[in-house]
Amino acid sequence: MPLLRRDVLGLIGGLAAGPALAVSPSLPEAPDAYRFAFDRLEGGRIPLEAYRGKPMLIVNTATNCGFAGQFASLEQLWQRYSHRGLMLLAVPSNDFGGQEPLEGMAIAEAARQVHGATYPFAAKSSVRGADSHPFYRWAAARRPAEMPTWNFHKYLVGRDGDLVGGYPAGTDPIGQDLIRAIGQQLQSA
Repeated sequence: MPLLRRDVLGLIGGLAAGPALAVSPSLPEAPDAYRFAFDRLEGGRIPLEAYRGKPMLIVNTATNCGFAGQFASLEQLWQRYSHRGLMLLAVPSNDFGGQEPLEGMAIAEAARQVHGATYPFAAKSSVRGADSHPFYRWAAARRPAEMPTWNFHKYLVGRDGDLVGGYPAGTDPIGQDLIRAIGQQLQSA
């Protein structure tokens, strides 16, 4: 399968950002994802504790990314599995290629207008390096080989609040690998 230009750019960007991906020595010592909360675009907080016992898919997004079509695929996933308990959270980030120029509610509005996204959006956050959101530092400590290297990286958190896995930008949200992992979490008691 030939590499697409965006794939090559993503790989180069990820390699060039290598030193910036170093995990901060002051990692959160949280035993599970329920200890974290994200700011809402519209104000307030999104405490992950509110989703205890449910699988969560947390995706760093960017409206100007070549993978932005995944907003629509994530919507399909949301429509298919939210009623069964899946929580999906988009976390806009400008960390990769400066591809999230929008601020505040304009981010979610653009994703809704262009791609039909109706799932929740957190406020814009950093997802790599020492300034990254505490959830992302925790996830990087849990699975250092599965850290975000580009926009639309997906973290699946299991019903027990532990990190099930990280899925790179090129992973189709409605592809077999991710659907299988989500299905296993939805079926687990």
